[in-house]
Amino acid sequence: MLSMSTDLLLSQRRVAELLGLSERTLEAMRLRGTGPTFVRLSKRCVRYRMADLDRFIATRTVACEAEALPH
Repeated sequence: MLSMSTDLLLSQRRVAELLGLSERTLEAMRLRGTGPTFVRLSKRCVRYRMADLDRFIATRTVACEAEALPH
């Protein structure tokens, strides 16, 4: 878990940094519906809640490599 307030709204840039992704990858994940849940404050303003990032990371935690393989 990332230790920040769960209500804190983070920019796309900050989330990309925290997850080790490019902003373009995060945008693509958002468009496909495979990324973390987000808040759209306006047409061009997207933010992410820390609690949603924690949940997103938790759902992708695996115990061994075999669990990570697509079925």
